[in-house]
Amino acid sequence: MKIWTEHPAKTDVEAAVRDYFSLLRAGRIPEAEQLIDHHPVRHVLKSLWTGSVEASADEAGAIGSPAADEWEQDLSWLGELDLADFHWGDTGSHVNVEITYRAQIIEVTLGFWVRLTDPGWVVTGPATYW
Repeated sequence: MKIWTEHPAKTDVEAAVRDYFSLLRAGRIPEAEQLIDHHPVRHVLKSLWTGSVEASADEAGAIGSPAADEWEQDLSWLGELDLADFHWGDTGSHVNVEITYRAQIIEVTLGFWVRLTDPGWVVTGPATYW
């Protein structure tokens, strides 16, 4: 996990989030979980799936929706996600990140916090917001 001795700059936090998301997109889930103080990844992946692939299938009027556990069986859909805009809170300790699926903003936003722990400052999250 990335640890800073002083409160990290926004650019440092954004770089850590980008690194985390790159690992997630590549299906390297255990490595992504080790990069930040991580909330349960299964919840994050399920939310991203629901807000992207499943929502896209619903909008397209696809016959038969994706299987309920398809998101766990084949993680290739993660490669179609990307980060969009970073929206920082007034205190500089919280950032929400918009996500795109096939270049379209989805309803799910990921939230990350910068917090002080015994060893130093860390990025924690992500929370999923709808």
